[in-house]
Amino acid sequence: MKSESVRPMSSVCVIVVSYNFVPWIHRCLPSIEASLLPATVMVIDNGSTDETCRIIRDNYPGVELTETHRNLGFGKANNIGIQRALERGFDYVFLLNQDAWIEPDTLVKLVDAAEKNSQYGILSPVHLNGKGSATDFGFSKYTGIKNREEAMLLTDEVTPYPFINAAMWLIPLDVIRKTGGFAPIFVHYGEDRNWVLRMQKKGYRLGLVKWAFGYHDREARPVSRKKYFYSEYVYFLTEAVNPFYSLPKAMAYSFLAAVKKAGQALFSGKITNCIAYFGITLRLCVKCIAILRTRRETRITRK
Repeated sequence: MKSESVRPMSSVCVIVVSYNFVPWIHRCLPSIEASLLPATVMVIDNGSTDETCRIIRDNYPGVELTETHRNLGFGKANNIGIQRALERGFDYVFLLNQDAWIEPDTLVKLVDAAEKNSQYGILSPVHLNGKGSATDFGFSKYTGIKNREEAMLLTDEVTPYPFINAAMWLIPLDVIRKTGGFAPIFVHYGEDRNWVLRMQKKGYRLGLVKWAFGYHDREARPVSRKKYFYSEYVYFLTEAVNPFYSLPKAMAYSFLAAVKKAGQALFSGKITNCIAYFGITLRLCVKCIAILRTRRETRITRK
């Protein structure tokens, strides 16, 4: 199904945050160049140690490359591009992971859907895996959709979901003006979930456009103990700054919840887990001032 009504003045800035981008660079960037809706492309490089920047300069002169010379993380790097898009008056930003790429009509269909559905603050295409043989494992977990055919059977052109990760997000700049950028308290992971909550607090929804497709080239890997406890830390940090929580509730769902898990591990004889959860509690304590600042800056109100 083809979309028809994208306004000629609709302008899109595609932001790609890169770190050692070489394995995907010739899939990602050409896919944007082939878009039926022309877009400005910004690559914010987070201190790549491979040939990423040289390849972009030599092969993609139309790409606006910014080298940060250090790894700022996903959110802070995207904020650089978002701020420039705001200053230059774009209508939309499209956040695209470095290990993802789109079809020629993806942006057309996303923008068309956005302009007909102003209640959505984020629109996502269907995330297929790198081969296109099924949906991405993370996307499948969030939506329950297993393949392209299942997505196309959705009843409506745009279907709301509580969360879809930020590998491919179209966001109207007007929504960012009201919601703000990514919270800098998050370095790796958690920033997208926090931004979705803040957007929802403003009354917007996240939607999936069933006719739009992109590809996310990653594989599910076993979760190491270190990554598991880091994900637990990110979860509790997200709860600490949850915009739907009052400060006492946020503290209960983050600090106290981490202490509770430490106690449960202790009484179960899992001493190393107990130590890990107490470590998470200490990390949250160290972040106290940043947590309070984040809650204030993102205009969290009591409910």
